[in-house]
Amino acid sequence: MNYTFHWYPAFKLLPKMLYGSITTIEIAFLSIIFGIILGAILALAKNSNNKIIFSIANIWIEISRNTPALYQIYMVYFGLGTFGIYVGSFGALLIGITFNNSGYLAETFRGGLRAIPATQMKTGRSLGMNFFQSFIYIILPQLFRIVFHSVTNQTVLAILMTSLGVIVGMNTDLMGVTNELNALSFRTFEYFLLAAVLYYLITKIFLNSAYLLSYKLFRY
Repeated sequence: MNYTFHWYPAFKLLPKMLYGSITTIEIAFLSIIFGIILGAILALAKNSNNKIIFSIANIWIEISRNTPALYQIYMVYFGLGTFGIYVGSFGALLIGITFNNSGYLAETFRGGLRAIPATQMKTGRSLGMNFFQSFIYIILPQLFRIVFHSVTNQTVLAILMTSLGVIVGMNTDLMGVTNELNALSFRTFEYFLLAAVLYYLITKIFLNSAYLLSYKLFRY
């Protein structure tokens, strides 16, 4: 093995990689927030008695869960261009990951709703609450506790999925910056090892923060 490691140039450009990490975190957390909103809507639609609403939700969930995230990002970036709709790499990555998240989170929320006895809603109604008040004050807190760890895991996946942005020309996130630095210097091991460490630290910091939050919220 004749490869010689040169860590100094890599560490010198570490601030640039850290700046790319901010974009990675931004995309991941925006995608999970939008994914939670869409997932909640899809979960309720999947439980609807209206066949049209049920069918739309079911098709959405089936496609998002059973096709690769890479394909979904490609379809937004390249596919929409066929219809004259052009989306930048940031938008394509955000939309693709959000679409992927929404399907998994919809099934997570639907499972969580099934775990809550139907009598809980009836209890709220018997206390004089309307449907939305019963859902917000009785059902939602229980649902949040049930799905918390599943949403945490999906967020970690979203953080890691941001690395797919490099295939649609994303060059401002952690993987995009790392790929550009590698192309300029061909110091593959140094830059990509540093990127791996940064991805690891981002996910571990998030997981530990989520663990502390769950301890504060659910210890009783």
